[in-house]
Amino acid sequence: MDKPRANKPKKRGPIYIGAALVGAVIITVGLSRLKPAPPSVESATIIVDSVRRGPLVKAVRGPGTLVPEEIRIIPAITAGRVEQIFMRPGTQVTASTVLIKLVNPDIELNLLTAESELNEAKTQLVNLRGTLQSQKLNQGAVVATAQMQFNSAQRQNNLYRELMQKNLATANEAAAATDAFQEAETRLAVEKERLEVMTEQAEAQINEQRSQVGRLEQIVAFRKQQVESMTVEAGTDGVLQVLGGVTQGNLEIGQYVQSGTELARVVKPGKLKAVLRIPETQAVDVVIGQTANIDTRNGVVQGNVVRIDPASQGGTVGIDIKLPDRLPPGARPDLSVDGNVEITRLEDVLYTGRPPYGGVNSTIGLFKLLPNGNEAVRVQVTLGVSSVNHVEVKNGLSQGDRVILSDMSAYDNYDRVRLR
Repeated sequence: MDKPRANKPKKRGPIYIGAALVGAVIITVGLSRLKPAPPSVESATIIVDSVRRGPLVKAVRGPGTLVPEEIRIIPAITAGRVEQIFMRPGTQVTASTVLIKLVNPDIELNLLTAESELNEAKTQLVNLRGTLQSQKLNQGAVVATAQMQFNSAQRQNNLYRELMQKNLATANEAAAATDAFQEAETRLAVEKERLEVMTEQAEAQINEQRSQVGRLEQIVAFRKQQVESMTVEAGTDGVLQVLGGVTQGNLEIGQYVQSGTELARVVKPGKLKAVLRIPETQAVDVVIGQTANIDTRNGVVQGNVVRIDPASQGGTVGIDIKLPDRLPPGARPDLSVDGNVEITRLEDVLYTGRPPYGGVNSTIGLFKLLPNGNEAVRVQVTLGVSSVNHVEVKNGLSQGDRVILSDMSAYDNYDRVRLR
């Protein structure tokens, strides 16, 4: 007897598996086409600025110091040991204020030696004058005797000439009288010439000795100046800024200093200038006469560029700024300041805060905030003239847009960020 066959259920597992695989593929493809979620940025950690329209001042900025316009450096004229220090830096001084007392026995001994040589030369000059004057007087007496003999011989010669005419004297007697007259005449001429030569020689010897005295007087004056220079005076009215120079440090009692060593500096605090160090890449636009604003930490004063260093040092160029006579309280030499020099002024441009990157006439990517304020998208912005804190916007932004100025280089791979 045949048994009825039970109906077996159909196997649908493969169908379900295939459907699941198809669904997974579809979901994977869909997810791959979705954009990645934008990264989040803390709002408190970024700097946001608005795009504005108005005047923009192009300026360059740099640190600097206040420097006196008039500085008197006092060097050591002679080497010596510091015996006394009468003033310390910061003291108000006058031109005759004694700052330091030096001692050097060798300098004082040189003065005594020079004075002794001078006195000896003066004595020799007096003795020489007396000796030459005596010789001159003696020669004068010889000339007087020769003159007397000449006069006597001339009378005798004239007498014998008259006697010969009257036949009262012989020819030999007249010739002898003539020879005696000529001898007396020659002797007189020789003695007079000898007196003239003696007088000229005497003047030359006296002048030479007088020159020697003059040279020794100059040496004595120099030696006295050396001794006097060991009492160091300020030489001008002002404030004692440094005692001992900026290189070797403060002077101390007992310290030995060489000739030419800087002993002190005296400045006039009422006349200060600012010396700014501007990066050499920005200093190309700086010219004499431009306006500069100097921040003294206790107020801002306005000055003008008066000098530009011809060479750069350490990548910066020194710019001298002339300041007004009246400065904010606390302004003093070597005070650190900040300053900016105005290069040009644009009257009506779009501008925003200066980002940490991007140069003049360059195009950079900036994140612009969306109206909801919760997201920002990257836009390409063309920059123009840059100032100390602001930069001109030539293209890519409109007035009222808000942009992120912080360094967003960590999000270079994203075109959108979310603020939280």
